[in-house]
Amino acid sequence: MLYFSPWKTGTIIAVILIGILFMLPNFVPAGQRVDAAGEPVGVWQTLPHQTVNLGLDLRGGSHLVFEVDMEQVREERLENLVGDIRAALVDAPIIPASRPAVVGDQVVVRLSRPADMEEALSRLDDVNEPITTASGGQSFQNTLEITADPDGRTIRASITEAAFEAIQSRTVQQSIEVIRRRIDSTGTTEPNIARQGADRVLVQVPGEDDPQRIIAVVGTTARMSFHMVEANVDPGPDGQGRTPPGVSIFPTEEPGEPYLAVQTRSLVTGEQLTRASSTYDENGAPAVAFTFNQAGARAFGDATAGNVGRRFAIVLDDVIISAPRIISPILGGSGQITGNFTPTASNDLANMLNAGALPAELTPVEQRTVGASLGQDSIERGQNAIAIGFALVIVFMLLAYGLFGLYATMALLVNVTLLIGALSGLQATLTLPGIAGIILTIGMAVDANVLIFERIREEYRQGRTVINAIEAGYDRAFAAILDANVTTFIAAVVLYLMGAGPVQGFAVTLGIGILTSVFTAFVFSRLLVATWVRLARPKTLAI
Repeated sequence: MLYFSPWKTGTIIAVILIGILFMLPNFVPAGQRVDAAGEPVGVWQTLPHQTVNLGLDLRGGSHLVFEVDMEQVREERLENLVGDIRAALVDAPIIPASRPAVVGDQVVVRLSRPADMEEALSRLDDVNEPITTASGGQSFQNTLEITADPDGRTIRASITEAAFEAIQSRTVQQSIEVIRRRIDSTGTTEPNIARQGADRVLVQVPGEDDPQRIIAVVGTTARMSFHMVEANVDPGPDGQGRTPPGVSIFPTEEPGEPYLAVQTRSLVTGEQLTRASSTYDENGAPAVAFTFNQAGARAFGDATAGNVGRRFAIVLDDVIISAPRIISPILGGSGQITGNFTPTASNDLANMLNAGALPAELTPVEQRTVGASLGQDSIERGQNAIAIGFALVIVFMLLAYGLFGLYATMALLVNVTLLIGALSGLQATLTLPGIAGIILTIGMAVDANVLIFERIREEYRQGRTVINAIEAGYDRAFAAILDANVTTFIAAVVLYLMGAGPVQGFAVTLGIGILTSVFTAFVFSRLLVATWVRLARPKTLAI
């Protein structure tokens, strides 16, 4: 139908105006839209102020690849297994045995009596749980391989390869989630964080030209614990002093104290923190304020109440960052971490504590910086490519279809406007592949118009009237164009779900471009043609 009711016409115009409103901020300098804190100013407080985010290849920034220390994870799992086996054997009635020990990739325990072998294996079977997959489900396979030596007294337990692969997958996924929370908390826009290979994580941060800061934020494990200081134990000048059982020596950032001896058992851990924030102490120096959960607050209050006058150490990744003295019991469940912090360092530490500890250490194995000038060159080349492609398409459409080519050009302009407006409203990231997606969208939009116009031309040549030819052209081309766009949209969805970074950027622009192309080809261009028919009342069709 070429008839458009007033409400349909109004809806189409409203959609286009909304697209223009969301597109406009991209052409207004940031200083005129938002203040230093990123809040909108002036008229932009009521109008959309978001712009399209530029990816690493357009804006410049830091590109890093981290490797997850899976050997550390294996060692920790084996140490945990030692504790599980020991607990199983000492459960009443006690099975006499040597202390379980890690030997290579196995935990070995030797029973005192061969007659206890069957009971010991039965108890260890209870420890042997099914494998937990990365998605949280459980496998039919067990975590451990438990064997008995021919001597009838030695039991060996090891983590199966399938279990370790599941542990590795979960560890990498958990690392990605922690990294994302940490980087998002720094205010960075649209970082690209994705798994790379079996044990590596790709981190791309647009706009950040200091990769060392990203390494400091991402690479810190951020395992925090609180310990009482043992003042009567000499750690020695090199931290190699003799210590009694239950005492450990850690390096420290305290001035004049390179090492301190502390109780190995922690009073509370960072897992009991509920909130951390950057603040300033009573001297105006940067600090980190923290709050414990109920259990942590009770344990911390009891520990400080019973040790007034003593020092306690705050240990972050096996380094003492602060060792204050307990002046009075800290019963409120909150306190401050002071030290040689800069404002940025205190903010980064607070962000890391809020994001949680990494499940394993990360080692940067690749780092590079993409300069802003290179990004600007990419933007200019992309703009030139869009402009040249746009111009050539317009020339072709005008030469091939005359007045209808003009309508197709107007629809094309609206298409690009809606596409950029949608990208701005969704705060999507535009990359070089994304620009390729825009250019492909232009070609696909024109392709739809070509199919419609050719169908109209064919219907008119078969003797239909102008109005009937136009209606038949739009109606009969719709099915073919819709099928083509639906299949392409499915491909875009798969690319987005399975791809990462630039591939996702291409998928986003392609998917949105398909939706805007269908709208402009079958709704907006049809409105233009219907308006021309109603006003001009043509007797013949020149197409």
